[in-house]
Amino acid sequence: MAGISKGERRTGLVNGFAAYGMWGLVPLFWPLLKPAGSVEILAHRMVWSLVFVAVALVFVRRWAWAGELLRQPRRLALVAVAAAVITVNWGVYIWAVNAGHVVEASLGYFINPLVTIAMGVLLLKERLRPAQWAAVGVGFAAVVVLAVGYGQPPWISLVLAFSFATYGLVKKKVNLGGIESLAAETAIQFLPALAYLLWLVGHGESSFVDDGAGHAALLASTGIVTAVPLVCFGAAAIRVPLSTLGLLQYLAPVFQFLLGILYFHEAMPAARWAGFALVWLALALLTWDALRTARRAARALAAAPLPRPAAPVTETPASQV
Repeated sequence: MAGISKGERRTGLVNGFAAYGMWGLVPLFWPLLKPAGSVEILAHRMVWSLVFVAVALVFVRRWAWAGELLRQPRRLALVAVAAAVITVNWGVYIWAVNAGHVVEASLGYFINPLVTIAMGVLLLKERLRPAQWAAVGVGFAAVVVLAVGYGQPPWISLVLAFSFATYGLVKKKVNLGGIESLAAETAIQFLPALAYLLWLVGHGESSFVDDGAGHAALLASTGIVTAVPLVCFGAAAIRVPLSTLGLLQYLAPVFQFLLGILYFHEAMPAARWAGFALVWLALALLTWDALRTARRAARALAAAPLPRPAAPVTETPASQV
């Protein structure tokens, strides 16, 4: 990020705030789509997201990746896995919001970093620093406290956290850009989603057809609601440090949590507050550890002596290219 100007970083921050702000406020959007059910909303989101990103890709003329992907069956299979996992994540989230579980849904994205770390240990054999172990332990205690408070494990939160962590792990292996990845995933989702929507029309159960042009336009706008934050995130990711993005990611669940309490007036008994407090403590530990590690790495890099060439050279050193 050393070559990024202050203006570019400011643009990146604005886009980062916009992306996570939109993701944080999206619980206000899904209830507007009633009387459509969660599965119908999900199907429309898949169909219209592909339409929107296809138009965007035509506009920017970025299609070369598609041919390369089709010639790589392993990457294509990973994209299919990502599409399946994000389908679960989207569907559960839409249902949770429209069923009055916004606070529990926000918890899923609070604990997502902890789940990602745990999966790194279990699946990738990563080694954790002591502060990370402490954060994971506190997070596990939080889930136990919340399970007692809810009378059952917080299944919505756990499904959202594990599905999104799995999605992130698979996407890292696929290594596609944000818009390209969304296009590939929704291309896989498209035919089943379209078939379901046509089935609804054939059985006279389609709210898209039956509830007026305004409702149909709202359902079609699910593609924009899905793609625009992703575009903003992509603009931020190339302009601001990962440590900054790591802090910005908490904006979305914070907004969702506040909406759940202040706008949707969901109940927050003492046990639930205690569970959330433990989650926030775990996230504070993670953030402190990440910032401390980043500062140490920066100091080590600054203190490292510059390598001296063994003999005079006439070409520009690679370190300065």
